[in-house]
Amino acid sequence: MNKGRTRIKICGVRDPETALVCAQAGADAVGLMFVERSPRAIGPGMGLEIMGALPVFVTAVGVTADLDVDAFCDLESACPAPVFQLHGREDEKTVRACGPGVVKAFKYDAATIASQLSRWGAIDEVDAVLIDGSSGGEGVSFDWGELGEALGEFAKPVMIAGGLHAGNVGEAIRGVRPFGVDVSSGVESAPGVKDHDKIREFCAAVRAVDAG
Repeated sequence: MNKGRTRIKICGVRDPETALVCAQAGADAVGLMFVERSPRAIGPGMGLEIMGALPVFVTAVGVTADLDVDAFCDLESACPAPVFQLHGREDEKTVRACGPGVVKAFKYDAATIASQLSRWGAIDEVDAVLIDGSSGGEGVSFDWGELGEALGEFAKPVMIAGGLHAGNVGEAIRGVRPFGVDVSSGVESAPGVKDHDKIREFCAAVRAVDAG
């Protein structure tokens, strides 16, 4: 569990202006959505523009789902984000081949959380895990206290996502004490449309709970 500053990732950023708002509000990372079915999807060219606009020490995270290794390598070559988040049903062999610098995301399920943590915790190429309330971007929350208990002594950094917004992120952090929080729909005015004020409010809420 994290005992210091909670990292913030704003996912589904689609333009350089919003990326700068995120950075200025205190976000540590922005997610570049390369999953075509998502309303937040962008192409590698826009990903490069956003990466170029980010100040130093704010990280771009490329988000993919269910790419084979060749397709992943093509995307990584076109937009070499320093971190990639694999948000699909990738198997261990694929995840290893896409690493290092991988965040492996999966949906929370009380019945499978122990096996999922064991599965991805054993892979060196997985630098962190992201535990979501859905398959991604659907704004579905889950029992954060239950997850906090399930994590036990899990060694890798844990990010949480799913239904987070400025009004409940404090409760989520207190329940899990994660390394970081990941928000997308909770800072939008419509699917894929980021609300700059909501981004600022979310980041301020995270910093407030960190301050105690």
